Amino acid sequence: MQYLLLIYYNEVEWNKLSQGELNKIFTEYMAYNKSIVDSGHYKGGNRLDFTSKAKTVRVRDGKRMVTDGPFAETKEQLGGYFLVEVKDSEEAVELAARIPGARSGSIEVRPIPPMPAR
Repeated sequence: MQYLLLIYYNEVEWNKLSQGELNKIFTEYMAYNKSIVDSGHYKGGNRLDFTSKAKTVRVRDGKRMVTDGPFAETKEQLGGYFLVEVKDSEEAVELAARIPGARSGSIEVRPIPPMPAR
């Protein structure tokens, strides 16, 4: 079964990190990424740019509305994700707990239900 491991962190705190701290975190992420590729769990993933560069699109009564940034104002923002293939939710949770961002932010573990055949 596939799961999205959604990485949430506080952008304000992220922007306060030194280059040395950022390099350490990126090194940890590269090691984590390699470990899930090597184990066969990795299906995809990406880092997302800051919410200040995002747009939210809605269509109401046929009219398109575009606003800057995400819809919800929260202390943590979606910063990236991993798409993984695992045997069950427990294995997904185990992988999520190893993501470096889990130590300072949070990881949402969301199952991807199979699409029905047409």
